[in-house]
Amino acid sequence: MVIQECTFDEIQLLVTEYLEGLSSPFDSFLEDHILSSAFYRIQDSSEDIGYYALHNGELLTQFYIRKSSLKHAQSLFLEALERHAVKNLFVPTCDELFLSLAIDQDFKINKQAYFFQDSQVDIAVSKADGEVFRLAEEADLHPIQQVCGDFLSDYEQWLAGGRLFVYYRGENLLGVGIMEQSKMFNGYASIGMFVNESFRKQGNGKAIIIHMRNWCREHGIIPICGCWYYNEASKRTLESAGMVTRTRLLNMEVSSQAKA
Repeated sequence: MVIQECTFDEIQLLVTEYLEGLSSPFDSFLEDHILSSAFYRIQDSSEDIGYYALHNGELLTQFYIRKSSLKHAQSLFLEALERHAVKNLFVPTCDELFLSLAIDQDFKINKQAYFFQDSQVDIAVSKADGEVFRLAEEADLHPIQQVCGDFLSDYEQWLAGGRLFVYYRGENLLGVGIMEQSKMFNGYASIGMFVNESFRKQGNGKAIIIHMRNWCREHGIIPICGCWYYNEASKRTLESAGMVTRTRLLNMEVSSQAKA
């Protein structure tokens, strides 16, 4: 077996196979970690049999072996951990192989995040007089920055990319919605929201997510999202807006003595 660093493009076929084997998609948080990882191709007699991804030299974000070579999966997994002195794993529970290999090792499990999908259940959202939900425009930039602070790092870029939405009641900016097209799952986009502190606990977060769901549907996009595992308020808001979760992201701590 030969393991060598490669580019993402060089293993695109393997990545496609990996994604097709997942039981559900994951959101932009994990995707960003994966795409900013270093990739390593695993070959047997010059044939590609799998790959893995390593973020910042110590966080394993993917591990995939083709079905025909699964008998080598456990030993190759341990080799990857030892070769790079991996400290943590980001394991989505929709990835059966990665999850199973990690569980074999009895690593400490920390619950990191929930991943949500669209329930496909229609939920009505009532609009009060003067309420408007739409794509953000240049004139919205200043009020967005005032209300949202450092919620996003580059509002101009989000606005220019058509990924930023505003929710007004009259002159008051109730909150914003965001959408990030997936670079790994065709036709999917992660959605999210930020509610003005002055208008929280009034159902505005729920309304923004419903509007985001509807906008995605109208444009042929499948909405997904995520939230930190211990943010119960966000979880309740997303569920009330028609998003459902059956997938978790686990942050596993690699122990010094993995099982051979």
